[in-house]
Amino acid sequence: MQVANVNTPVTVTGRHVSITDSMREYALKKVQGIHLDYPKIIEAKVLLDVNKNYQQFAEIVLYCADHITIEADTTSEDLYASIDQTISKITRRMRKYKTRMLKSHRPKRNPFKEIPEEVYAAEQDEEVEEPEPLIIHQEAYRIRELFTDEAIEDMEATEKPFLVFDNAKTKRTCVIFRRKDGDYGLIDVDSAVHVPAASSNGG
Repeated sequence: MQVANVNTPVTVTGRHVSITDSMREYALKKVQGIHLDYPKIIEAKVLLDVNKNYQQFAEIVLYCADHITIEADTTSEDLYASIDQTISKITRRMRKYKTRMLKSHRPKRNPFKEIPEEVYAAEQDEEVEEPEPLIIHQEAYRIRELFTDEAIEDMEATEKPFLVFDNAKTKRTCVIFRRKDGDYGLIDVDSAVHVPAASSNGG
């Protein structure tokens, strides 16, 4: 088990704020001090910002093994507190991802089994929960070939409202998104078929 990510490349950048040596060292120490063995961190990026209301913003993006990307951000009145809270969010998501990885070794079941399909009428509007404002990273939104359970795992590891991917089974482009009831929805872009996806509570 890795004790600390001491060799992890960490990039610390500032927006509307000059990064001091103490800020950089603090962020570096916090990221390298994450005591988790999975997923293994390959690279980390830290973005620090101060908005117009002097709110202190910290965002951390971890690029991990197995093509896993985990990110979190926090806004508070103190920049160091924002870094601490973001690290806490990141470690919780890493633990959750490790738990899902361990469960994946058990016999898998089809998360869409025995769930009837729903086809939207052309004039029907889809109800989509308004996502919170996020800094979008182009790398995190690249379209990859995934199975549906892998797409769900990616959604569990981030706060993103949706994920576009190429279905490894059907070879069709799909969109998985968060529903207001806590479950996930899956849209087959080519056939315009909407299928209620598995619950985020382990279903």
